[in-house]
Amino acid sequence: MLSETPATRLRPVNDLPALAERAADLLRTPQTRLPLTFEEAGHVVSQMGIIPFPAGSTVLREGEGRRADYLLLLLEGEVQVESRANGGNDPMAISVLGPGSIIGEMSLLDGAPRSATCVALGNVLAAGLSRKGLELLIDEQPRTAAKLLMGLAQRLADRLRALGQQLQMYAQLGGGPSA
Repeated sequence: MLSETPATRLRPVNDLPALAERAADLLRTPQTRLPLTFEEAGHVVSQMGIIPFPAGSTVLREGEGRRADYLLLLLEGEVQVESRANGGNDPMAISVLGPGSIIGEMSLLDGAPRSATCVALGNVLAAGLSRKGLELLIDEQPRTAAKLLMGLAQRLADRLRALGQQLQMYAQLGGGPSA
């Protein structure tokens, strides 16, 4: 369960069986790319806390490093992912994500500051997994934890490869050397 994060005083997902089942189902969608059985997804959900976000609120903040070592599984609602990576003051919208999306996994894994901001476009309900929850999962269900970590690593590898392809395309469009 989330500890030392915004969900510290919120309920475990397992307190609401229908929501826990939905979270387990969402963890198994092709979108998440997590190789979990329903039972394994249930073990992950057992370490998650429910976090509601009102419309317009910041779900994750770019650069946030303090107590940012958790990921969120979006259960209801949508968030807009924004970044100031372009060096400007105004955020640039990158994408809109909805139920079944996982956000914040890089900070869960490495504890580094957030790389983007996510803003709730409407009311959002999320399930959060903290590093402490991940550590408990490793102790109690090591095979499930390994599969979760492998799936998260695969997601990050896919994004890194896509970024490399985009950079190569930009280099070709700009007449520069290709990677």
